[in-house]
Amino acid sequence: MIRIISVVVLLTAMLPAYAQVRINTLIIKPKQVYELKGTDILVVDTLILMDSAILVLNKLKTENFIHARKVVFYRHSMIDGKGVRGLPGRNGRRGVSPSSPCTNGGNGTPGTEGTNGGNGISLYFAFNDIVIHGTPTIDVSGGDAGDGGRGGVGGGGGQGTRLCAGGNGGAGGPGSKGGNGGNGGTVTFQANSIPELRAMLGERIIVNNFGGNPGNGGEGGSGGDAGLSATGKNSLDGKPGRKGNRGADGVAGKIGAIKFVNR
Repeated sequence: MIRIISVVVLLTAMLPAYAQVRINTLIIKPKQVYELKGTDILVVDTLILMDSAILVLNKLKTENFIHARKVVFYRHSMIDGKGVRGLPGRNGRRGVSPSSPCTNGGNGTPGTEGTNGGNGISLYFAFNDIVIHGTPTIDVSGGDAGDGGRGGVGGGGGQGTRLCAGGNGGAGGPGSKGGNGGNGGTVTFQANSIPELRAMLGERIIVNNFGGNPGNGGEGGSGGDAGLSATGKNSLDGKPGRKGNRGADGVAGKIGAIKFVNR
């Protein structure tokens, strides 16, 4: 079940370029997904994430802001600001295999590039008090990139006759480049007791801000089959088409940062 925070809840204050949502108490129930939409600023007196509850940040914005007096996390709860996953490229089309004799096959077409993963959302998280029952996760990792598309297979050469040699197979299309992984976002904590908060990270609070994985380059398409001579002489057969080149792999995204600000 997904519930959406819209600009009609309780009180909406318009700031320059932002919609701000103010709520007295926000309780996200066990296994519930609560998405910020139409706003990137959440101001709440008490924020409670029950077991396996997920608060999804507004991924249309590069930065989100949460200001709370008190935050309560239960087991496996999560703030999700992970970048979107890239899309795989399309595979190339197969080359034409001619029906006419002694004619070369068509080349396969290239695949298209995989798209880049989205950057993780940077989160500014300010609170006065935090209570933890379990191990919550804040995930602002970059999204994984899409793989490049495979090259199309080359078309087969036309059959030879007694008057002409068989056609050559078409070349396989080149594979395309994989997309680049998204960069991890930055989580900035603003709290009263920074030393204690630092000690919690990695054991009581997990922050994932990894760079996204790169996309793999697409494989080149196979070359087309050679057209064979009707005479049965190998010397009059066409030549197989060459395999297309493999596409380049993408680049991994950069890791994000964790910052601390005293209240």
